[in-house]
Parts: sequence; structure tokens; C-alpha cells
Amino acid sequence: MAEITLREAQEQVDRWIKTLGIRYFNELTNMAILTEEVGEVARIIARRYGEQSEKENDKGKDLADEMADVLWVLLCLANQTGVDLTTAFHKNIEKKTVRDKERHQLNTKLQNDGSK
Repeated sequence: MAEITLREAQEQVDRWIKTLGIRYFNELTNMAILTEEVGEVARIIARRYGEQSEKENDKGKDLADEMADVLWVLLCLANQTGVDLTTAFHKNIEKKTVRDKERHQLNTKLQNDGSK
């Protein structure tokens, strides 16, 4: 499978929505769906990697698929609101680089392995 850019992913989702999906859900509906999908990722992480025990019916859940669901809805929202995620991502990396270039290196809490 070939790699794709964020821009290509946005275009692919847009084509799928306009041909097979009929139309986008409205932005508020997609925001609610995004919240639901993030919750599904959180449930898997909390039970699989956190301290909660994993329920039997959660053991077969595919974390990668749930993360892809989050990405899908985020791409939909970007398309609907006119956000170019490629440009936004580059700007965000630049912002973090300028703002945090020394912050994390000087953070003593990050100097250990995170365990207490």
C-alpha cells in the first residue's frame, strides 16, 4: 500500500463522501462522532495499557482501526471547515519548535523514565 500525504487523505475522504457517502454529516454531528471515536480509543488504551482490566468483549478491538476512525472524522471536519491539514501541521510543528525548543530538555520530570 502506497503512503499518502495529509492532503491526499483529505482528498480521498472528500471523494468517498461525495460518491459513496452521499454528503457530509453537519459539523456538529461530526464533532459528536469525533468525540465518540476518541472515547473508543481511550477505552482501549485505558484497559490495554492502563490499570483497568480489559473486558472480554474489548479484547478483540483493533486500536489501529479505532485510531483510523478518529483520523477519518478529523479529515471530514477539516474538509468541511476549509482547513488544509498539511499547512496546519507544518505551522503547528513550527510553533511547537519555537515555543518548546528548550522547555522539554529543561524539564526535570522528563529526565527519568516516568515511573515513580
